[in-house]
Amino acid sequence: MALPSSMKTLLQASRDFTALISTTSPLPTPSHPSDVLVRVHATAPCAGELFWVVNFPDVIPASKELVPCQDLAGTVVSAPPDSGFAPGDRVYCRINAERAGAARDYALARVDELAKIPEGLSWVEAAATPLSALTAWQALFVQGPLDKAGLDKNNLQARRANGYVRVLVTGAAGGVGSWVVQLAALAGAKAVVAVCGPDKKEAVQQLGATEVINYRDTTIENWVAVGPEARECDLVIDMIGGKTLAGCWSAVRAGGSLISVNTPPDVVKPAGLDKELAKSLFFIVEPLGSNLIEIGELIKTGKAKPTIDSVWEFDDFEKAFERLESGHAKGKIVIKVSEEA
Repeated sequence: MALPSSMKTLLQASRDFTALISTTSPLPTPSHPSDVLVRVHATAPCAGELFWVVNFPDVIPASKELVPCQDLAGTVVSAPPDSGFAPGDRVYCRINAERAGAARDYALARVDELAKIPEGLSWVEAAATPLSALTAWQALFVQGPLDKAGLDKNNLQARRANGYVRVLVTGAAGGVGSWVVQLAALAGAKAVVAVCGPDKKEAVQQLGATEVINYRDTTIENWVAVGPEARECDLVIDMIGGKTLAGCWSAVRAGGSLISVNTPPDVVKPAGLDKELAKSLFFIVEPLGSNLIEIGELIKTGKAKPTIDSVWEFDDFEKAFERLESGHAKGKIVIKVSEEA
């Protein structure tokens, strides 16, 4: 099928401001040996991404074309020989933040970022999956102490080891948090403590949370103080930063792991606290298609699913970003790019 000469595109107009504009641009041209040209059907923004160019100048190169939304679900147009992908394949991925995103009709992904979309997953559901699922997967199984082999209920050794691990996650009803809850529960964690608002309690319990902290009623510090020996956790994963992350220091057991995708935990470590941890880490997700393949198996068998807050038309991108930055989303915000979505 002949490709158009131009396409609709969202652009962050300036590195100094977060305003987005809808415009047209030429189609991207593959220039890397691993480039795969994909027709985008749906994409998903990430909270805070419009501040990346200012906050992470060492990560976001000055040469980046400022197209937002690194999550992609679409159809392969062209791919390198022997890449494992062919025109017409339904694929999804997280595009590395160093390169232009997917808020446009056509985008470039790399072979090692891509995976084929599991059967039964819609374009919208596929777009909602990569960043959230990958971040949760890596926080639990790569950076954290849980063994992914425990996802197999027949692997008794791994599940026995995971059965000693208490996990706490803040922002538990959000895009990443909802995946942390699901994956930790599926892997056989001893407990999955979800921090969220009262209107999200039932949702996180359905995903596998064994305990729920209503942050509107109590702080993490006060909740732990009721019974530290029973309530402290071996792995604490934070999405929020600030006072919430500071409170997480009280929730993590000495010798445990405190992992944040928002802020380095040591930056907000309470003064005078002498608790020593095995790991105190801020990390940025790796966009690995190999991880998405494993996640896709869980989706295909009905063991896990993305959580979607709302779906927006391309022309309503401003409303989509407003909803995202409100902090009240229950899952992922998705933007439809093509009519097929």
